[in-house]
Order: sequence, then C-alpha cells, then structure tokens
Amino acid sequence: MPSSLPSMPPVPETSDAAASYKSAGVDIEAGDLAVELMKKWVKKAQRPEVLGGLGGFAGLFDASALKRYERPLLASATDGVGTKVDLARRLGVYDTIGHDLVAMVMDDIVVCGAEPLFMTDYICVGKVHPERIASIVKGIAEGCVLAGCALVGGETAEHPGLLGADDFDVAGAGTGVVEADRLLGAERIREGDAVLALASSGLHSNGYSLVRHVLLDRAGHSLDRRFEEFGRTLGEELLEPTKIYSLDCLALMRTSEVHAFSHVTGGGLAANLARVVPEGLHATVERSTWTPAPVFDLVGRTGDVERLELEKTLNMGVGMFAVVPPEAVEPALATLADRGLDAWVAGEITARGEHATGAELVGDYAA
Repeated sequence: MPSSLPSMPPVPETSDAAASYKSAGVDIEAGDLAVELMKKWVKKAQRPEVLGGLGGFAGLFDASALKRYERPLLASATDGVGTKVDLARRLGVYDTIGHDLVAMVMDDIVVCGAEPLFMTDYICVGKVHPERIASIVKGIAEGCVLAGCALVGGETAEHPGLLGADDFDVAGAGTGVVEADRLLGAERIREGDAVLALASSGLHSNGYSLVRHVLLDRAGHSLDRRFEEFGRTLGEELLEPTKIYSLDCLALMRTSEVHAFSHVTGGGLAANLARVVPEGLHATVERSTWTPAPVFDLVGRTGDVERLELEKTLNMGVGMFAVVPPEAVEPALATLADRGLDAWVAGEITARGEHATGAELVGDYAA
C-alpha cells in the first residue's frame, strides 16, 4: 500500500542558510578570547588558599585554612552595580565598574566583622566584546586586591535578542569569615556609643537612576562637560569608583573596639544606620559635622530634590558608619587617619525615648 505520508526531500549536508550558535548571536570564539585576555588579571587577585586556575567548572578554596578559627562563621553577600553601568557604556570606560562591584559585595561582608575570602562574578552581555569584558574583569581583580580577597571564578553570558549589542550588566557574590565571638552587630551597641562617619569617594553605586534622570535626561548635561566644582568632567565625577572599606574596617577592629558597622548603600543614611541599632536605642547623626561633596548639591539643586529624598537615595558623603564605645573614638580616628581615610564623629547612640525610628539626621550641613 502506498504510504499516507508525503515523501520528504533529502536534507543537504551543508547549506549557506544552516543555523549555528554563532548565527543565533552567540560567539564562542569571542568568549574564549575574552577568557584569555582576563587571565593575567585574575592571576593578580589570588590568595594562597585558592586551588586550580581559571577555566574550571567551580572555583576551589582550601577551607582547612580556616582551622585557625575556633568557631568560624561564613558570611556571604551578592550585589550588582545598578544603572551606573549605563554611564560606563556611554563613556566606554569599563574597569571602574568592576571596582564598584567588589565594593558593593565585600563592604557588605565586612559589616559583620568578617574577613573577605573570595568572590565570583557574572557578566551578562548582548554581544561579547573581548577587550571590554577583560577590562571589566581587570577592575574586579584590582578591587579584590584592595579588599584582600581572591577572585576564584565567574561567568560571562551572551544574550543576543534579550540585550542590545552594547548592553551589559554585572553582578557578583562573595564569601567571608568571622570568629563567632567577634561577630559585630546590633547586639553589641550600647547607649553612649559614638557614631563615626567614614567619608565616601563620591556617589558610589546607588541612586544612579535619580542621578541620570536629573542631570542627563532633564537638565541635558553632557558627560564630557567640565564642572569647575569637580575639577573634572561630569562623566569622570559620576564614574568615580566606590570606596572599598574592607581592609580599613578590619584594621579598625584590630586597633580599637568596634560594636557595629553600617554600609551606606540603597536606602541612604538613616535607613542603613537603623539596620544595626537595637530596639530601645536610637542613633542621632548631626549633619553639621560634614559638608557633602558638590555633586550631591548639583543633583539636589538641578532636580529640585528635597533633602530628605536625597538622603534616602544618596550617601551624601558618608560611605560607612562605625559604632564604637566612647573610649575607642580617638584610637579609631587615628587608625583611619593613618590609612588616609577621612573620618569624624558624626553622632551618638541614645535611649530611644519618643523617637519612632532607629536613626535620624538632625540639623543642617556645614557650609
């Protein structure tokens, strides 16, 4: 009986129209080149505990190195850089974004008193540009050196059709370790403690949706416009890398008694400080103890942004708070000064009383 199925034409062995991963937008060869270009930078961000090299399926860290701890607690964090990556793309400057990534991850880890151990990164792109990816990883590796941790691995993913050819994003995850009886946090804070402010290097990596909306979209400022109050272009000011405090905080713990740290990121000053203030106590920060850098005034003035909105969005010149007992203030400030970090007494911890929140800013900024 004749078949009820129509006969099918033979499939050609080759065809100019044959589909491939590359024709779908994923260039494996370009990805391999990116790995080769980044190898020398990853090699710089190592610790003795790291085993193996770049290219494995997983990064290896010799946990026997933690035997010096009686009860080691592992601390982990993950973060990204947010819409600051858009400015890097516009300016064609990519290594600072890697630096920002390490700061956002490792400065969260050190808040509990943990020593940064290692991190991994994830770079998602619309199209692999090997030199661009290598530049991002260069910044990550340099940031890891500044944080005292190792870069043990990462992933680069090409997502054609989902992202434009020049679009990209970065994220990272990190791990640290702290001795259980040296864990910092709200349970250590006492009434009468001093709140020290550690200066930020600028906007850091939060609030850039507001910054871009106000300065670029609404005001129409060019990124290559030079501002006298900055002494450089707007683009250079906005891409200033986030300060990495990890080693400064660890040094502070070695020389002074520290009760808590608070990393000022999304949510701004009061909200992040409140995260480490225990029930029944209250943190008061005096604005008069510092003058925010000109970039904060520019954003507020140009966008007619209210002060409280700015303080909920931007760091206003403070990248980290340290809460210490009164007797530790002088040695703590001396340690930070020796490390070249501007810091000052910004407030104190008091009984909560009638206060409705765990932390507040009072007064006016110094002129």
